[in-house]
Amino acid sequence: MKKYFTLSILSLGLCFSATAQTAIGKKTADGSSVLDFASGTTKGIILPAVETLPATPANGTFLFDKVSKILKMYQNGAWVNLSGVGDIAGTVPIAPYSGTVNNGKQTVIGSRATTVDGVLVLESANKALVLPKISNPHLNVKSPYPGMMCYDTNRKALAVFDGLVWNYWR
Repeated sequence: MKKYFTLSILSLGLCFSATAQTAIGKKTADGSSVLDFASGTTKGIILPAVETLPATPANGTFLFDKVSKILKMYQNGAWVNLSGVGDIAGTVPIAPYSGTVNNGKQTVIGSRATTVDGVLVLESANKALVLPKISNPHLNVKSPYPGMMCYDTNRKALAVFDGLVWNYWR
């Protein structure tokens, strides 16, 4: 009996580590996604807002630079601006916020560990992030927050909000 029980636990562990997919607002992730969101939402991902750019970012790092008020992505050794200069005046910090929060912890999806420095790290050799899909976020998201990112299904483009306007990337 003990052998069968151990074998069952090992089998379950292998199943969970092989899929490594997370669905938010629905029961299962679609296709080749490591993180997937329910359709019909008007909520996007809020990127981390930083005052100092990371010293050793990994390619594909997204953030909102509070100093320059620009959404940025790190690519091939350089920061790429994804928006014009935005506006963060009058925004309410996401609670509980006390200036700087750094507890040294991170969430890793798709792997047991990572060497990448980030708050949320998606690690996968064959799966991708599927952004929340929103039709016309400039019309349908009533109170976007600076650093919000989603996929505009109408324009078929990445949409990022800089606190002032929506910026679109194809």
